[in-house]
Amino acid sequence: MKNNLIRGMLNTIPLIFTLWLFWSILVSLDHLGSSMLQLFGWSQPWAGFGFSLIIAIFAVAGLAFSVSPVLWVFQKIEQALLLKFPLFKTVYGASKDLAQLMNQGKTPKAKQTVLVKQSNGTLVVGFITASTLPKELTGVMPEGDWVPVLFQLSYQIAGVTTLVRREDLIFVDWSVGDALRFMLTAGVSQTTGQVATDKP
Repeated sequence: MKNNLIRGMLNTIPLIFTLWLFWSILVSLDHLGSSMLQLFGWSQPWAGFGFSLIIAIFAVAGLAFSVSPVLWVFQKIEQALLLKFPLFKTVYGASKDLAQLMNQGKTPKAKQTVLVKQSNGTLVVGFITASTLPKELTGVMPEGDWVPVLFQLSYQIAGVTTLVRREDLIFVDWSVGDALRFMLTAGVSQTTGQVATDKP
């Protein structure tokens, strides 16, 4: 009986939590859409219209950002206004970088899953976050092909970025999204990865 109870909890709690999370997001977006309508003195024509409105705004924004002039204007506003406030810059920049890192469909080659060789013979999973170093570092680094590698901490959003020589990396044919899930869950969520034969 005890084993059945534990087995049932382990299988149903993740499902319940996932459904609750998605439902909370849906309700929050619907409330946000309703609040936007109320600003203009309008009411929801039907239940869930607020959520549909927010999704439509996301779709239009995605279409707009695919047009170069719109993207250019937004980047100018971003640099001139949004990134002028230190605290906002930190939160916004980190959120944006994390979203881009987890975007599997458009992950550039520079953002690659790797294994980093340790001095004691062990390997650590990491992610190359850029193909080059900032110009402020290139002049002070020792000779070698250095790249920034993110080491994601398990069960946390935080991670540690370390500069590693490319020769100390083993390139893995493993999507960033799958590897991040593996790291975030301390290996509980696993997918099959293969060592890549060619370095990007």
